Amino acid sequence: MVASLAALGSVIAASSCCLPLLPFLFAAGAAGTSAFVAQLRPYLLVLSVLLIAFGFYKSWRAKQCNCKRSPISTLLLWFSAFVVFVFIFFPQVIANLLADLLAGKS
Repeated sequence: MVASLAALGSVIAASSCCLPLLPFLFAAGAAGTSAFVAQLRPYLLVLSVLLIAFGFYKSWRAKQCNCKRSPISTLLLWFSAFVVFVFIFFPQVIANLLADLLAGKS
């Protein structure tokens, strides 16, 4: 299994160096996927908010049942809520930040 993954990695590296066809195909596929996911964005945002709300409901229910909640699960729930909030209200800031990071800018 490791050998096949290593062989696949070497093919990708070699094709990127000598024949940059594979990165162009990846970029075209990513652009097509991006266009498709952009149409689904409102539905995905609603689903994210509903799942975060469900997580808070389950956390509240565990508190009502006197079940011991893990501090890590509580931290992850609040972190997820923060990330969803940032992605909903500041999408262009996140996009610019990722573009700068991937381009190697400081």
